[in-house]
Amino acid sequence: MGRPVERETGESAPSELPPGQRLQRGWPVTHYGPVPKFRPERWDFRVFGATADGEKHSWSHEEFAALPYATVVADLHCVTKFSMLGAEWGGVPASAVLELAPPAPGVTHVMVWAEYGYSANLRLADFTGPHTLFASHKDGELLTAEHGFPLRLVVPHLYAWKGPKWVRGIEYMTADRRGFWEERGYHNVGDPWREQRYSYQEEPGEGPEL
Repeated sequence: MGRPVERETGESAPSELPPGQRLQRGWPVTHYGPVPKFRPERWDFRVFGATADGEKHSWSHEEFAALPYATVVADLHCVTKFSMLGAEWGGVPASAVLELAPPAPGVTHVMVWAEYGYSANLRLADFTGPHTLFASHKDGELLTAEHGFPLRLVVPHLYAWKGPKWVRGIEYMTADRRGFWEERGYHNVGDPWREQRYSYQEEPGEGPEL
């Protein structure tokens, strides 16, 4: 069976669910900590760390919203075992950010930073995937604050905790480093099709030591 991360329609079959997942008809609100208050005049998006030019890059909310917009029809798989299939996500593709602020040649991983210091680490190969998107919309509507407005990362082929809500920037890294949940017992990679939920399941080389 293939890994369905994008479809032309929202029609789905139970066989498309990763192992251990159940179909969710709505969209539950799940997150750690309070919902941040959005202040557009204070909001910016930053790219820093091992950038190709050695510089930090930043965009105001208005500037970031003006970047190329794309849509992808993709699934969301939560580690709490619900899956939402066939949602249309809209926003700035990761490829656009990579083009404007490319990583240095030695970069292997990305740390995604969100409000309140929340973080999630990704392999560069996952971040550069064709469906990775900084989403501001779902099904043509702006995200609600509870679901991550003004920006959440969508990485459809990984568990949803790898796509934080309320994203504020990315850090290019030349070595892997665990993020918030990865330091607290979640799997460093998070592939739902391999049911990589917890750190005790990690194989050698799948993550730095805890």
